[in-house]
Amino acid sequence: MVTHEHSSKSQPLPPAPSGAARSAVRVLIADDSYLIREGLQQVLALAPEICVVGLCADAPALLAAVDANPPDVVVTDIRMPPTQTDEGMQIAALLRNSHPNVGVVVLSQHESAHYAAKLLAQGATGRGYLLKDRIHDLDHLVSTITAVAAGECRIDARLVDEMVHQRRQRLRSPLEDLTPRQREILADVAEGKSNLAIAQERELTQRAVEKHVSEIFGRLGLGNDESVSRRVQATLMYLSQREG
Repeated sequence: MVTHEHSSKSQPLPPAPSGAARSAVRVLIADDSYLIREGLQQVLALAPEICVVGLCADAPALLAAVDANPPDVVVTDIRMPPTQTDEGMQIAALLRNSHPNVGVVVLSQHESAHYAAKLLAQGATGRGYLLKDRIHDLDHLVSTITAVAAGECRIDARLVDEMVHQRRQRLRSPLEDLTPRQREILADVAEGKSNLAIAQERELTQRAVEKHVSEIFGRLGLGNDESVSRRVQATLMYLSQREG
């Protein structure tokens, strides 16, 4: 759990020249990797529209820095001390309540549609999710930060593709995994026919029908629960798809 503990691992930077920084987006960077922190600072120093106001190495230091002098945007690693789990996500959730005007860009080394969805669960305004292999692309990095500062939502395109794919998978009927023969046998099951009757009508052995029916139950995700008839469940799924 991320808390507002005091930490010495915060490095405020000297103020930028007032004229150059007035219209710049003020950014606070948090990452436990020294190389990432310094790399981000050096890359963003090339963008006049960005002003890096501090560097932090852990979540408590980041929260303390935001409390002391709220930036426009926090750019934070998804995993940092003290627990190395999902500090970035916790920070985004905390700041949504304590500093709603502070944007958050979460950096991740891995593509995770789960974390991207979790980030947006409490609102997409002023939130971004960026893969670390994109932070060396100055134009992309700056456009993400400035968009988030303006209250927009920016999610890496690869994660959007994965989220869309997962949603399609959830909406996809498990009946689509059945073979044509299994669909025919499921239709017979839905009509209330026994395995023996199906075998006789389709000129199959009863053993072959039993095997087909067992595979149908497996592909439909119907467990071997004696309290619930799998034939009834399969029938309901079949009829539901036909009605849909």
